[in-house]
Amino acid sequence: MKTKYSKAVEPKLKPRVNVVTLGCSKNIHDSEVLMGQLKGNQMEVVHEATNIQENDIVIINTCGFIDNAKQESIDTILQFSELKEEGKINKVIVTGCLSERYKPELESEITNVDAYFGTNDLPDLLKTIGADYRHELLGERMLTTPSHYSYFKIAEGCNRPCSFCAIPLMRGKHVSKSIDDLVKEAKFLASNGTKELILIAQDLTYYGLDIYGKRNLSDLMRHLSDVDGIDWIRLQYAYPSGFPMDILDAMNERSNICNYLDMPLQHISDNMLTSMRRGTSKQKQIDLVNKIRDKVPDIALRTTLICGYPGETEQDFQEMLDWVEETRFDRLGCFTYSHEEKTHAHSLEDNVPEEVKQERVEAIMEVQQGISFDINQEKIGKTYKVLIDPLDGEYFVGRTEFDSPEVDNEVILEAKTNYARIGDFVQVQVDRAEDFDLYGTILK
Repeated sequence: MKTKYSKAVEPKLKPRVNVVTLGCSKNIHDSEVLMGQLKGNQMEVVHEATNIQENDIVIINTCGFIDNAKQESIDTILQFSELKEEGKINKVIVTGCLSERYKPELESEITNVDAYFGTNDLPDLLKTIGADYRHELLGERMLTTPSHYSYFKIAEGCNRPCSFCAIPLMRGKHVSKSIDDLVKEAKFLASNGTKELILIAQDLTYYGLDIYGKRNLSDLMRHLSDVDGIDWIRLQYAYPSGFPMDILDAMNERSNICNYLDMPLQHISDNMLTSMRRGTSKQKQIDLVNKIRDKVPDIALRTTLICGYPGETEQDFQEMLDWVEETRFDRLGCFTYSHEEKTHAHSLEDNVPEEVKQERVEAIMEVQQGISFDINQEKIGKTYKVLIDPLDGEYFVGRTEFDSPEVDNEVILEAKTNYARIGDFVQVQVDRAEDFDLYGTILK
């Protein structure tokens, strides 16, 4: 999010809607749906424009997940409300998770915002700016990502009782979209050049229980796999408890389903897993990882972990560190615990000092850096199918099927010696490798 804005010399008379997105890929998806609705109402819409105009209506899609994200959202609201006070923009509207969770507090503290809306108030938001919610636009979005990949939300909300998580407070209970609607959306995206669908939800593996009476992610994956033009389907945010093993069968059967799984495990100590209310145990998680790798031997497993949860002892942390070394995840992210109001864990004492939390995160990531380096060294001399994302200066940047955008490894190609087009698949031979990047040559 850029903080400096230049005022346009000749602002247009017609209002323009500038959508600003904060937070995760699910928020990106929601902003894209919002912009699709605005475009369908014949309104001019831009995403995170820096050339502000006097008639701009700025809609801020906020994040309210953890402390840093909340602060960024508040700072952004204050920034645009100040621009409104100075007469440099017309209106400021706030939506998303922070607004859902703290609407009364925000209304009393930041009073010159024109309206606050929650996560499920899109029709009301549109009405406020003179637009109608158009049901016939189901699945149509204005992408903010490069057109060749798209975050593809298959469900909203979460039924899990995790003690540290405020998502159910902001997003409500789990609600799956129907397979028919999702296939229609996938066909629309494919017709507009999307080649990769990145399946997202608060909990992918719960998909279908509410509308089909069973975990139905594997069936959805097969239907999406049949859509012409979709070359890669990637799974993010799979919950470990009740994990449906049949999704691995679909992965093995279909060449356009990536051998990739993002499964946040959060911790390994039984003490922590129990307090976190994760519904699993150390041995169950170890067994699950082994079963997944047995069934899909070349799968890339990504996980996320939390350091400094209330009551985490040095022994609990060391147990997690040892497990990371032993398990050798292909991809891993680690975060410090954030003490969130109205969550179950908020009743516990946040008794791990911030500096200790950060030290533990750094220790985990140092181990993971070495693991990633070793894994990448084994790829030298091998050939991979790579999707080209951007041209960054003198280099094309791409990804293998084992990498999700923004969070995983990248493949770096010198533009002067490698011809490629953004959004194309190319065969790349890996010439050298670093901790988190591969360097290669496109094979003719």
